[in-house]
Amino acid sequence: MPTPGATGRAPGPSAPIDEVIAWIEAGTATDPGAFHEAYLDGTITSLGDDIAFTASSGAREGTTQCMTDATYNEGALTCLVDLASPAPRPTGAEGMWKPGWIDYSGTNVQVGSLRGDPGPFIKGVGPLLADGQTLAFADNRCRSDASGLFCVNYAHRSAVQISTAGVVPFGCLQSVAPPPQIGAMFSC
Repeated sequence: MPTPGATGRAPGPSAPIDEVIAWIEAGTATDPGAFHEAYLDGTITSLGDDIAFTASSGAREGTTQCMTDATYNEGALTCLVDLASPAPRPTGAEGMWKPGWIDYSGTNVQVGSLRGDPGPFIKGVGPLLADGQTLAFADNRCRSDASGLFCVNYAHRSAVQISTAGVVPFGCLQSVAPPPQIGAMFSC
C-alpha cells in the first residue's frame, strides 16, 4: 500500500515530513548528469559537480530557477522565483533587493536577499525539470509540480515548497526572526 501523499496531489502546508518525502520520492527520477550545465545567451557553461535546473513555479507563465554553487554556498540550493506577495525591502538596506532569492541549506531557508551581483546565476539557467520528475543531488531531492517545486534535505529531514505563492517549510523548519538584510527565515 503506498504511503499517504506519495501519489496524487502535492502535500499541503501542514503535511508531516514523512508524507512530503514519500510524495517527492514518488516522482519519476531523472538523470542528474543532464543538469550539470547552465545556459545564457547561447553560451553553455559546465558546472562541474554543481547542478542547475528550471522548474514550475505554480504560476501559469512563471518558472523557478535553481542552482548549487559549492564554491560560495556549499550544500545550499539557491533559487529565484517571482513571488506574488514578496517581503518588503528591509529598512535601511543597501544594494539590489531580490525578494524572490531563496537559499535552502537543509537547516534553514532564507527568503529575500540584497545582491550586488547575480551570484551563481551569472552562469545562466539550467534545463527544465519537468512536472512529476525528481532530481537527486548531494543530500537533496527535488520534485517539480504544477503547484511549485518541492525539495527535501535528507540529512536534516527538512523540506520546502517554493512557488510564486511563497515558501512553505516542512519538517524541523520553523519561522524565526530574519537577520536585518533578509525578508523571511525558517530554521531548524
